[in-house]
Amino acid sequence: MIIIAIVIGCIVGALIGINAPIISYTYSGYLAIAIIAALDSVFGGITSVLQGKFDLKIFISGFFGNAILSILLTWLGVKLNVDIYLAAIVVFVGRMFTNLAIIRRYYIDKWTKKINK
Repeated sequence: MIIIAIVIGCIVGALIGINAPIISYTYSGYLAIAIIAALDSVFGGITSVLQGKFDLKIFISGFFGNAILSILLTWLGVKLNVDIYLAAIVVFVGRMFTNLAIIRRYYIDKWTKKINK
């Protein structure tokens, strides 16, 4: 069942990618930083689910808030001719690695307990 979903997702993604307009170089930096911010929110959401603290309102507000703030920081940096977006990348990627480490430890502990039983 999962393989069918993956194949359907790949086909839909390919069709959308072929028919979607190409993002111009002017806006590609804004999109890249927004994607990094959104991924940070996704990893944070997964971590909070594993810890039993997930709240959909906080996730949605963080998802869009982080993406919008990172786009605004990038825009401000372009206007000031300063690479402010690098600070956002460092923060978001650092948080992604932290959340990934928490997720990894959770599953390693879970699998270790399962093997020991």
